[in-house]
Formats: sequence, C-alpha cells, structure tokens
Amino acid sequence: MKYALVKFRVHLLGQKPFVIYTDHASLRTATSSPHLSQRMARWLSFFAEYNFTVEYKPGKQNVLADALSRRPDYELAHLAYLESPLYELIREAYADDDDLAGLVEALSAPNKAVELTARQRSRLHRYSVVEGLLYYQVDGGDEPRIVVPNDEDLRHRVLYEAHDTPLSGHLGREKTYTSVARNFWWPHMYKWVRKYLQTCVTCQRVKPAPSASAPLMSLPVPADCWRSVSMDFIFELPADARGHTGILV
Repeated sequence: MKYALVKFRVHLLGQKPFVIYTDHASLRTATSSPHLSQRMARWLSFFAEYNFTVEYKPGKQNVLADALSRRPDYELAHLAYLESPLYELIREAYADDDDLAGLVEALSAPNKAVELTARQRSRLHRYSVVEGLLYYQVDGGDEPRIVVPNDEDLRHRVLYEAHDTPLSGHLGREKTYTSVARNFWWPHMYKWVRKYLQTCVTCQRVKPAPSASAPLMSLPVPADCWRSVSMDFIFELPADARGHTGILV
C-alpha cells in the first residue's frame, strides 16, 4: 500500500478522498491501534498526507490486481526437452570395457556364472543395473551414480556436457565436479575434471589472472660495454629465400 501511494503520489495528493482496496485485513485497524511500532508510526505519519479509506477485499475477489496471476487459462501448453545420445553411448561402451562388461553381465543374469575379480566381488553389492546402465553407490547413504566406461572420448563428452554447453556456463573446478558427480562416476574423476578445465580455451581466455600484472618498466642503462647482454626472437616476418620467418636478435 505504501508503495502504491508513493508511486501515484502526484495523482492522489489533494482534498478529494479515494478508497484503497487490499487483501491485507489487518490494515483496516492499523491506523487506530494504540500499540504501534516505530516503523508503523513513520508510515502513519506518511499516510496522514493522503485522504483515503481502507476497504478489505479477499484475494480471490480482487481480480483486477491479481489478474495476471489468476488467469484461468494459465496452463502448460507445450513441454519441450533436449534429447542427448549420451546414455545410449554409455550403454554401448560397456561392451568394450572388460571390467564393466563382466559386472553388467553378472548383475543382469545373476544365475549365470561370470568370472569376476576378488575386488569386484567385494564391491558387487554397490553396483546395480537399471535399463542397461550400470550404477555405483560410493557410500551407503549416497544416491547411485551412472558408471562411465574407460573410454577417454566418452568421459570428455560427459565433461563437455557439464562444462561447455550453454546451460553449463563454464563453471569452476569445484562446481563442475559437483555437477558431474551428481549423476556420474568413474575412478579419479576429480583429476579428470581438473585437467579438463586446465585445457578449456574459453576459461583460459576469460578467467582473471591470479595476481595483478606489474606495469611496464624501463631497463637499467648499463655503465660499460658488455655489462648486459639481451636476446629475443622476432617471428612472422616476410619469408626469405629459404622460407624462414623469424630471427634472433
């Protein structure tokens, strides 16, 4: 109410009375209450400049003020979603991973004899297969995560989806790792994330420098000959007869 009075002050000031309709029932008696807070006292001092009365109108009847939020036709018309072949690529890659192929087969057909290593058998209770995807539960209270096979291109594809896409926004190392670890798992995943971000061209180009660069400074003038010897390369010069485009000075 105070915002509306301030917004339309130039139109409301004067002797002509007006009515304020509000769905805040307590405002009807706020001006006559004997116990006022300091804030309410300041508001009443401001309200005294106007000639108005307050009338209560329930929110369901206040259709003019709440017209946009109470539209009867405000329903979902169409739902669009992006499809990614990532999960299908993971399913197909299990067959090329000797370790994970045995786990998938052992969990998909429990009665079939499958050779597993002692390490795999000790952790078999942490794995599960759902719709052809192998899940791994790191700790007892964690949600199972999709196991990504030992395929470098496929793991880079997962990192790309979590870091480079427009919806990802090139997050930092910790946030990217959290985004990947929410749904996927493979050994030494944090190292993969760190190395991937170090090679991200966009991040290297726009991220701030760890320290401020010092301004250009003049070189000291040597007092005698051969007190200072400097060398430098110059490239991108016009090619000579041998095709050379750089010199050492």
